[in-house]
Order: sequence, then C-alpha cells, then structure tokens
Amino acid sequence: MSRRLRALVVVLLAAVVVLGVQALVGSPSAPASVPDGTAVAQLETLPVKGRAPQTGYEREEFGDGWADLDWNGCDTRNDVLARDLVEETLVDGCRVATGVLLDPYTGRTIHFVRGEETSADVQIDHVVSLSNAWQTGAQQLSETERIAFANDPLNLLAVAGEVNAGKGDGDAATWLPPLRSVRCDYVARQIAVKAEYDLWVTPPEHDAMLRVLDGCPGHPAA
Repeated sequence: MSRRLRALVVVLLAAVVVLGVQALVGSPSAPASVPDGTAVAQLETLPVKGRAPQTGYEREEFGDGWADLDWNGCDTRNDVLARDLVEETLVDGCRVATGVLLDPYTGRTIHFVRGEETSADVQIDHVVSLSNAWQTGAQQLSETERIAFANDPLNLLAVAGEVNAGKGDGDAATWLPPLRSVRCDYVARQIAVKAEYDLWVTPPEHDAMLRVLDGCPGHPAA
C-alpha cells in the first residue's frame, strides 16, 4: 500500500470515528415508535425551523393587558390567581387579595398579598412567552388569535415573581424550571400550546424538549 493510499485510509477512518461520536452525543432523536397521546408524539408534529426576526414585536400585539375572554367579570390575571392559589380571599368577588402559592417552578410556598409593593411577588408566566411566540409563528396569527393566546389558561401559570423575571422570554433551550421534577410537565405544556396555535419550534428548542422528555418518555400530552 502506497504512502498516499495509507494516508487516505487514515483520513477515512478518522471521519468514521467522528461521525460515530456525533451520532452518540449529538442531537437527540425521538424513539422509532412513539405512543400516541404522549408529549413526545405531539412534539414530533411541530414544524422545526429557525427563529423569525423579532421585528415588529410589541406587547400590544397580543392585546392591551389582561382581557376577560370568558365574560365572568374578572380579568385573566385574577382568574389564574384564583385557580392556582389556595386559601385565597377576594375583593369585589373577583380581585384576589390574599392567598398561598406553591410555586410550580421552585416548590417554594409564597404568601401573596395584593398591594403596590407586594403584588409582583406572584406573577403570571406565559409558559410560551409572547416574544417566543412572535418569533415562531404568531406574527401570522390574527389579532383575535394573539389575544386568545395571551389569555389562554393553558399557557398561564402563577409563579414566583423573581423566577418569572429570570426566565424572561427564554425557550426550553435557554431556560427550564429549577425544580427538575416539574420539567416534563412544563415542556409538555409548551408543546401543547405551540400545537394549539400552529407555532413551530427551533432546532435547539426541539432538542432541549426531547432531552427532557427522554427522562419521561410516556409523559402524556398536556
């Protein structure tokens, strides 16, 4: 075997080794057979493509604050507080004045008191942030659909204010709840929201979701 041929063989073998390592440690892939009704199965129905520009994004594109889409006389923030807090007390039969939250992202107990300096202790998180939605398909939604998205109980959780601030507009590739035991629920909810509103996931977002769900492959869709 000539020196040149030996060198070519070495290069080819090295390439095979590199590809093999990438296959082992690279992007996760869904199981060959995914049971229906699982979060993994729903994830695989979402388009995967790059993030669109944030150009044109404003909070007002999703409505002017909290709405009252169920016509019960209470805005969405108070509806979610009433749903997620316990031992709550109400003002005027609608506004939540006090209550106790078991923060779903940290497991901490937070005693909520309505007031200028205390209301922000508990905030309402858009599980799929408005900015992320805007960059993954919501630009194509109608104004009515975007308002529905911003006020959809499926996409809303009462959480600790500082944790919500730390999340910002992060997706699953850049932020996950500190409490590991709720990450499957969290990711499954994000997937369900994106499926409901025909949004897509970016490649890093898809892979991060799949890594979480690898630890709970039978987790049901939200």
